[in-house]
Amino acid sequence: MVCKGVFVTTDASGAVAGARMGHVVVVVDVISMSTTLEAALDAGAAEVFGASPDYSRAPVALDPEKIGWLAGMQATELGSEIVLIGEPRIGTDAERLARMTKAVQGVRKTGAAICAVLPNLGAETAKMIDFRGKVILAVTDTGGVAFDAAITAGAQAVTVATIARTLKHKGTEPAKNGALRAKELAERLETGITVVAASSSSLEDILGAEYIASRILELVRLSQHSFN
Repeated sequence: MVCKGVFVTTDASGAVAGARMGHVVVVVDVISMSTTLEAALDAGAAEVFGASPDYSRAPVALDPEKIGWLAGMQATELGSEIVLIGEPRIGTDAERLARMTKAVQGVRKTGAAICAVLPNLGAETAKMIDFRGKVILAVTDTGGVAFDAAITAGAQAVTVATIARTLKHKGTEPAKNGALRAKELAERLETGITVVAASSSSLEDILGAEYIASRILELVRLSQHSFN
């Protein structure tokens, strides 16, 4: 099986375009959603999701309640719990929960338990509780919106990647881990990959997306060389 092309784009609209092509969509929100979720995976999280807050100006269809339901169903199937991650970064749990009532409503419909509400702080978030085996739902303005947009548009799979250091990895290792995860998903689904810089106004997201795409292409070339 071969990955069928790697594309780079920006914003929630780019995530929708990737989803409509049937691609694996990779969300890059370096500060901080994709870094937070990559660190959560480092810390043993079972699965990660992103959703839009209750209100977003993105010009695409969003369904945070559906994303909450998907995360809750995953937690229920695993016999696990949900960790909510949200914004503001500096604020109270009540302030964060007030921005994610739709996603929480979706979780509640599944009967899954919510064990914590944490701020979106990148690698530091993974130090706050034991993430092992838990399902993580990040409700954030850029990365969460792009993730939500891709799923709502029918993406076969959505994941995250970052160029920032995480809980256990630094240097180029976080980017390589995200690139490898995307490549393996694309090969399993026999499709291409769209790497999305979560915000076209964020230079770190744009540069990160370009770098991660280059790492995916490098991994694809290496696997093809080994096969030949």
